[in-house]
Parts: sequence; C-alpha cells; structure tokens
Amino acid sequence: MSQQKRRIVVKVGTSTLTYANGKSNLRHMSELVKVLSDLMNSGIETVLVTSGAIGVGAGKLGMKGRPSDTLSRQAAATVGQCELMTMYDRMFSEYGYPVGQLLITKSDVDDDERRHNLINAFAKLFELNVVPIVNENDCVAVEEIVYGDNDCLSAIVAKLVGADTLIILTDIDGLFDDNPAVNPQAHLITSVEQITDEMESHAGGAGTHLGTGGMVTKLHAARIATESGIDTYIINGTPAANIYKILDNEPIGTYFKAVKP
Repeated sequence: MSQQKRRIVVKVGTSTLTYANGKSNLRHMSELVKVLSDLMNSGIETVLVTSGAIGVGAGKLGMKGRPSDTLSRQAAATVGQCELMTMYDRMFSEYGYPVGQLLITKSDVDDDERRHNLINAFAKLFELNVVPIVNENDCVAVEEIVYGDNDCLSAIVAKLVGADTLIILTDIDGLFDDNPAVNPQAHLITSVEQITDEMESHAGGAGTHLGTGGMVTKLHAARIATESGIDTYIINGTPAANIYKILDNEPIGTYFKAVKP
C-alpha cells in the first residue's frame, strides 16, 4: 500500500464471529475490537460491517444452523443484532469509543434522499469519533430490497463513505486458484489486477452453515470496490492483527488493485 490510509471499511463474517454451534467467539471479537480501536487511535477512520446477527440469534434461540424460512431468519436477526451490538458496545467502550448502529437495505442506497441521509450520518459519526457498525437490516429484508450478503454491502458502504481501502476478513488466507479445502495443492493468489468473469465462476458457495457469503460474493464485492477506486484485500481474520500487515505494506492475503480513472 503506497499511501497512508485515512478511512477504511472492515467487513467481518459470521465464520469469524461465531463458533460452529452459533455461540459468539468472544476471543475473536475482542481481538478485532482492540485492533480497530488502535486504528482509530492512529487517526484512521474505521467502519465495521459485521455479519453474525442471524447466526448469533439462531444460537441463542436454540435453532440448529441458519433458519431456512424468512420469518425465522428475521426473528433470529432481531435477537442476534441486540446481542451483537451489546457486545460491541461493551468491548469498544473499554478503549473509549462509542459505537453507532446502522441497519441498511438496498432501498436505502437506491433512493437519492435516503442515500444522502446515510452519507451525512456517516460523516457526523466520524466527526464525533464514533465507530459506525453496519449490518443489513435482516428484520425487514425481503428479496427485492436486500443485497443478500454483507460482502456486497461492505463494498457499497466503502463507496458511500469514500474509503481508501476495503478489508474483507474471512476464515481462509485469501483467494486461491482452487478450493484449498478440497485440493491441498491449491495456491494463494497474492495480487489481482482485474477480476474476470471466469475467476468469479470458479469461486464456490457459502463457506459455513451459518453464513450467506462465500468467495464468489467476496470477489463481487472486490469488483464493486476496485471499480470505484478502492483498494481491496481478502485476508484471514484470525488473528485480527493481520490487518496491521496491510497498513505496514507487508504481504498478506489477496490484494485487489483499485481501478484508477
């Protein structure tokens, strides 16, 4: 990374935030919060796009895996979102940072007035040294107004706030030339100049039974962000300190170069 970053968006997925049983992975959460707070201390404005509400809610409600019907997903989201924000608020407060919750749907971004209001809300939160925490509004979401995954949402948010960099945290080391879970000889692709349709077609589906994303949605997000002039990284979110390597110009994960106009 050739220039100092002033505003970044970090997206964290369900697989990083929860155990397989749906319970919150408090160690991973606390490590991530510490790193993001440290970035704020250094003067980098930081937005956290977090998944996990449905996964956490399903775990708390005793559901087995991600609910398949809309009403159950919405119910799990209402419970899980409260749980997530309570934990984030408590953890960030240890480092002196308040958090602000923004629940967004596609229609909020597509509508000119609501999009303008969102941009203004982010700007005020930055001014007040608040950490914006974003999730899709799963409680009211139906197919017509959702992005469907927070990877895509994170790229849209990065565009909205004029971020320098989008960092997508996942449970593998980045983009591989084959599925590393199946092929142990798969190689990590460290840098991508251009995301092709063929590259997206080779990506798999959702990575865990509690999440909605997979590598294909991350590639789609990287395409949205890079075509908007935003450097994008897909890296292993464990440990969260991997984020420092990006800021220190050390090789980590897969780097997607921003397309400059």
